[in-house]
Amino acid sequence: MDRELAAVLRSGPFHVALRAAIQSHGLALQRIQHRLDQLGVHVSLGTLSYWQSGRRRPERPASLRAVTALEEILGLPANSLIVLLGPPRPRGPAAGLPPGARRYADVVDAPGPLAALLDDLDGPDGRLHILSSFDSILIGAGRDGRRYEHVQVLAAHQDTDRHVTIYQGDPGCDIGLVSFTALDNCRLGRIRRDPQAGLLVAELLFDRMLRVGETQILRYHITDASGVPGTGYSRAFRFPVHQAVLQVRFDPAALPVRCWRFVRRSATGADDECEELTLGPHHDTHYVRTGVLPGVIGLRWEWD
Repeated sequence: MDRELAAVLRSGPFHVALRAAIQSHGLALQRIQHRLDQLGVHVSLGTLSYWQSGRRRPERPASLRAVTALEEILGLPANSLIVLLGPPRPRGPAAGLPPGARRYADVVDAPGPLAALLDDLDGPDGRLHILSSFDSILIGAGRDGRRYEHVQVLAAHQDTDRHVTIYQGDPGCDIGLVSFTALDNCRLGRIRRDPQAGLLVAELLFDRMLRVGETQILRYHITDASGVPGTGYSRAFRFPVHQAVLQVRFDPAALPVRCWRFVRRSATGADDECEELTLGPHHDTHYVRTGVLPGVIGLRWEWD
């Protein structure tokens, strides 16, 4: 080991030491990724690049296992990189999250598969929260062919350069036929799917690092072409939200017979509130809620 690398392994920071070790060993990132795969540890090229640039840092258990494997691949002393990461950064309310924040496992109906997808992306869990959101859903003439438009106002309580968004398909959904389109103030990054759970997780990358206290307005589309008739739409929130708006518009050739709005503490829980809604003259209905607490709000309808 050369003196420069030995010095930076003592002083850090982590990303500088990792970059120096990679350069000293002379391995391309693609080769390092292949070696990690041989050890049963999967890390994307993008994640390796972000780790060595300092744009992200390994925090989740799977990521820390990858760092241990990197020490072996790069011929470094055991724990020489791990120790530079220091103790895990606090999560939950200790990390400055809004009071009353809840875990994904408390609000979604597939917490295990979702955690695996987020872990694969080294997701920035808890670095952003939604101040307000507007979701507009268009239902096609075949009761399917759904298109979602999302506008979100986000606030950062940790520095971050991306937002991770989650789509849960209806039962029978082919998640491979669901696509994302980034429209304003973001661009599409990596996508991960779990076909069995009907889950898709996507990165929306910012053009700059969002600092603590700064806000960002994002707009993006989701298109579900899987052909499964829709019977509802819900939005799960982990943190309190100032205002959330849900709107659903139906093709005139396929109008539901009844619509409701509802509130739940979790996706699989019973309704805490439920109220029938009237379909408007433009074949739409909506739900506006302010002071949203962590949980689930949604719209559902009957076709026959």
